[in-house]
Amino acid sequence: MPTEQISRLGGWVLSRSGLICLGFPAIVAFFLWTEHRAHLLGILPYALLLLCPLLHYLMHGRHGGRGQDDQTHMEHK
Repeated sequence: MPTEQISRLGGWVLSRSGLICLGFPAIVAFFLWTEHRAHLLGILPYALLLLCPLLHYLMHGRHGGRGQDDQTHMEHK
């Protein structure tokens, strides 16, 4: 980026409208966190339990299937 664009971007962020556009979402996020923290943290153990089957599926998906492995083991016996 040319330095003119960077300085314009920095100028906009530090302008009155830029601070309002950044401040409003920050205030909303703060109040959402403070009011709903108990709900979000209460769901966390269940979310971890629900992720277990997904992680199991994703990690075993890279093995390439069992049929090929079983045939090669039977030939070597």
